[in-house]
Amino acid sequence: MRKSTTLALITTGLVALGCGSGGTDNAADTGGAADEKKAAVAKVGEPTRDGKFEFTVKSSKCGVAKVGTDLIGAKAQGQFCLITINVKNIGKEAQMFDGSSQKAYAADGTEYSADTSAAIYANKNAETFLNDINPGNQVNGVLVFDIPKNVKLTKLELHDSPFSGGVDVTLG
Repeated sequence: MRKSTTLALITTGLVALGCGSGGTDNAADTGGAADEKKAAVAKVGEPTRDGKFEFTVKSSKCGVAKVGTDLIGAKAQGQFCLITINVKNIGKEAQMFDGSSQKAYAADGTEYSADTSAAIYANKNAETFLNDINPGNQVNGVLVFDIPKNVKLTKLELHDSPFSGGVDVTLG
């Protein structure tokens, strides 16, 4: 391979790396190193930030068998855990909140994905499903996780985008 082709490939790779990591303004980051620790863990009721969003978990309720109405809804495979959350855009441009980017964890480290189809029934206006939030605005919504009946969630990992570092919130 010629030197000019190699240099072009290296430059393209560096540009791609820069584009993939620079879009979230992750407040949990403290310098950009790949091995750095996340910011201090928040608790229910305490605001915490990731990128352009400030998250406040208001409450969590597990043991729910069904969400929706008697006519339409979703039934849990195990149990639904409903996480009521406030999401505020603290950035300078609109940012899309996506419930599917949020994660929940059990004490043993098992990761659970949000159930976005059940969340449609748990939210009146699809607040947690691909919702564009303008700067200074905020939404309240419910994240839904379908977990086994014998599992207890211990923390959430909340993200302003699928590519952000995320922030942790302990569940009590």
